[in-house]
Amino acid sequence: MSNRLPPAWSKHLKAQTGPTIAPPKIVQPKIAQPKIAQPKAKPQPPAVSDDMLLRQALEFQQAKRLPEAEELCHRVLTRKPNHALALYILGTLGLGVDNELAIRYFARAADQEPNNPYYQLSLGEAYLKVGDYPPAIRHLQRACELKPDLVEALRGLGDAYGKFDKADMALSVYEKALGINRDHPTVRMGLASVLINLGRMDEATSYLKETIDHRVDVADAYQALVNIHKFSEEPPELKEILGEISNPAASDDQPYALHLAAGKILNDLGRYDEAMDHFLRAKAVKPHDDFELELYRRRVDSIIRLFSAEFLTSTAKYGDPSETPVFVLGMPRSGTTLTEQICSSHPDVHGAGELTKLRRIAAASGLTKTSEEPFGKNLRSMTIQQSRTFAEDYLANLRLYAPSAARIIDKMPHNFEAIGLIAILFPNARIIHCRRDAVDNCLSLFFSNLNKNHAYISDLTCLGLYYREYDRLMRHWHAVLPGRILENRYEDLVSSQEGQSRRLIDHLGLEWDDACLRFFDKAGSVRTLSRWQVRQPIYGSSIKRWKNYEGRIRPLIKALGDLAEL
Repeated sequence: MSNRLPPAWSKHLKAQTGPTIAPPKIVQPKIAQPKIAQPKAKPQPPAVSDDMLLRQALEFQQAKRLPEAEELCHRVLTRKPNHALALYILGTLGLGVDNELAIRYFARAADQEPNNPYYQLSLGEAYLKVGDYPPAIRHLQRACELKPDLVEALRGLGDAYGKFDKADMALSVYEKALGINRDHPTVRMGLASVLINLGRMDEATSYLKETIDHRVDVADAYQALVNIHKFSEEPPELKEILGEISNPAASDDQPYALHLAAGKILNDLGRYDEAMDHFLRAKAVKPHDDFELELYRRRVDSIIRLFSAEFLTSTAKYGDPSETPVFVLGMPRSGTTLTEQICSSHPDVHGAGELTKLRRIAAASGLTKTSEEPFGKNLRSMTIQQSRTFAEDYLANLRLYAPSAARIIDKMPHNFEAIGLIAILFPNARIIHCRRDAVDNCLSLFFSNLNKNHAYISDLTCLGLYYREYDRLMRHWHAVLPGRILENRYEDLVSSQEGQSRRLIDHLGLEWDDACLRFFDKAGSVRTLSRWQVRQPIYGSSIKRWKNYEGRIRPLIKALGDLAEL
């Protein structure tokens, strides 16, 4: 998400005497900044205008003196509680720290000035950031109405349509944006991504090559390009990618994606040592925060303590009896997309993709550890009515994707952390746990370009130890919820496609339909890393792929311990 102050910001801030202050660029904080040990803003005389305070707030933000910037905005709001620009700046300060709070500030700013396209744009982008696509679409549409040539709003609207499974509408919006600015840095990539989701690989390839030719998003374009092809002989792209890696003019963020792209090609060609060299170099050059494994272990401990068999029994009458939700979960790259695609090929099932709604409910119900209160305190005190309100909120969001479907799949892999909450809110929901050979699963993750929420994949040892925590938590869920979770093993699905597919559909409580055997012909978009693979019939070449790398992944195998099936 881009942070911006509206270009028309000077209309809000009256000219001041003295030297002109250039409008600083908004800087998004990467982490929450504690309100301690910070130099304080200089005291302002009472006569200082709101405009001057906000100018200084912007200077503080550019200097990453975020608490001071926040303080000055609140000083303005003390005098004028609905000052739109002060609210807007507070929204930008909240992005990446507390996105829900940022949404509330942007919404208040937009309420005060509903015809400001930049306020509508930022509110829409904030909703997009948390995965709430209907309001994102609504506000981004409004921004486009107010300023039809605002390419950022068109790009955001295309992103939102694509994620909301409105691929045709996304294509139209992206094409309109390209008509305004053919060289916009992200629009062409968004268009190519939607085409890939739809399985239109040749068209996507053309846009990706055009992106590379225009020297825009080169590294990401190469990575997307190599991931929609299977190489049996060395393509010219490999030499091009290696040239980009050695280019001294390359920006700091490019080598990561380029090394992953080179590794993908070399893996396809069976040149495994060379491939691993590139995968390891990718991890070495990517800036990342170290994953706090011990903190995650304590989180798993807290989840296990909270969701005891006794607690789950005491909430047996909570939630909503709906059978509509289906949760397909497990480690990423474990077969969740394939499982969703098989199930959603049934005429009574809709695959909604990776939804964030449950995660937001989990946070609202107290399943986010804070220093102020014990883990799960709010959930322990939750009433039956509150649980039903949460369930109704989730169902209302789910129904936006397919109003008449008998079953709707939420395929967010890390919902494995929230199975206890699922059990409370939806006692009749189907849960499918996807599992895969542990070493294969981890290796596939190590080769993948996942976002910063998956920092555990940056190191082989950490990855293996994280997998053990996942396994420990899943064993707990199976113990306290016997019979509720269907385990779907990827290797079994490959070896017995029809038998396992029938087992999945039976678990959903539906009659068998032969369309589930031809999942790769299913119309519609696929919006995950596996979108190329699930367009193919089931194949077994990914099983025990790790043996090609056995000599290079000893830290992973050691960390997995008895979970590694050698």
